[in-house]
Amino acid sequence: MNPCKQWPSYTAPERQRGAVIVLVTLAMVAMLLMAALALDGGHMLVNKTRLQNSVDAAALSGAKTLQQVLGSSNAAIVSRSAALATLTLNANASGNSELATAVTAAGGAGAFAVVELANSVYGPFSFPGPANASYVRVSVPNYPLSGFFWNFAQAFAGGGLGAKAVAAIATAGPSPTSPCDLAPLMVCGDTTQHDPDTGLFWGYQLGELEVLKSAKNNTSGIGPGNFQLLDFGSGGQTVREALAGGGTLCPAAGENVGTKPGNTVGPSAQGFNTRFGQYVGPMGGTESIYPPDLVTTFNQLGNGNGALTVDLTDDSVSYLGTGGGLVHSDSAGNILTASGTGLFDLNDWKAASADCVANPSASGCQSDGVFERRMLKIVIGQCSGTDGGTASVPVLGFACFFALQPMDQTGGQAWLLGQFSSVCEGDDFPGPNPVEDAGPQIIQLYKTYIDNSQTPSTDS
Repeated sequence: MNPCKQWPSYTAPERQRGAVIVLVTLAMVAMLLMAALALDGGHMLVNKTRLQNSVDAAALSGAKTLQQVLGSSNAAIVSRSAALATLTLNANASGNSELATAVTAAGGAGAFAVVELANSVYGPFSFPGPANASYVRVSVPNYPLSGFFWNFAQAFAGGGLGAKAVAAIATAGPSPTSPCDLAPLMVCGDTTQHDPDTGLFWGYQLGELEVLKSAKNNTSGIGPGNFQLLDFGSGGQTVREALAGGGTLCPAAGENVGTKPGNTVGPSAQGFNTRFGQYVGPMGGTESIYPPDLVTTFNQLGNGNGALTVDLTDDSVSYLGTGGGLVHSDSAGNILTASGTGLFDLNDWKAASADCVANPSASGCQSDGVFERRMLKIVIGQCSGTDGGTASVPVLGFACFFALQPMDQTGGQAWLLGQFSSVCEGDDFPGPNPVEDAGPQIIQLYKTYIDNSQTPSTDS
């Protein structure tokens, strides 16, 4: 007997309505969230970049200005003003209207951004900061942005996204550099007397008076026939242009430089004296190429000549004015006569230059002047063992010397007097590390550190 065949039973499916609407709704929500992410995220990224560029420029401007006014009583204020002015200029630039609106809404750049100073790239930063500050930090903790789908996305994030805003921070300060705008001059250094911590650099100290170009033969251990000139090319024209500030040679420490025999009096004076606004001979009409310093004041006699003179027998320096005699520099860099009378020196020039930077229309400021034209970047050489004629001298480093007066020329003799300065503006490329030594410097951006443990900021 055959068993009964079991047939499956079928239940008619129920009709399902509205499922597609749910799926479409979920898809539209996802698409809107993606649109919010793309539109608002892109908007934030663009404005973060614009803000960071503006803050970077502000920090560089503040640090550059601080270098120029360092030592003046209002250095911090002037530096802060320069940083905020640069930030404002960038905010008002084409394409930055939203940033400009935010700065205005905050009550100006001073309320929108924070400017602080420190004597170390690692901090601590504050305002007005320490008297020897050389690093500037600019930060914008909150730059609020308008939202497109931001509020919609907030509803699904439970408010966890927070307000739509970006922030930025930047630190700038000096870095050592090998200069290219070298004067074709050399002073001899002592490798046994180099201790920056005590203010001793290759045997030189702050404010020390030095004959940078001698008027006599066989000086400074370079050998007979040399007058501390370096061979950066051929002939007097090269010397003239290089001493005017047109040098382009960029030797590095450890390389060798060649000395240039001969006094080359005329071209030396013609080129160098443009730094004081004196244009004679072939330098006539070169004011736009070789402008004067911001401050051209120097110790002079009634005839306009420099009041300091060099004794050709021993390179000693004397003052020719009233109460004159031998002069010397003290530990603070002041130049004094034998009777104790103070002369116009490096310290006076620094103060006057800072005033001119802060107020270009101040008395004694050259309207067409340029900062630090009287500051010479000079090779420090290892002169021991050099002989007469052309010699190849190893470069120990570079020094900054302030020019005290125009180069005096008497017949076939001319000399150049300067004071050693710890730092000056440089060019070429910055180094990777903050300044720890004397010499030419260039302002650059550094990684920002947010505490004294050298923790790097993630926002710089």
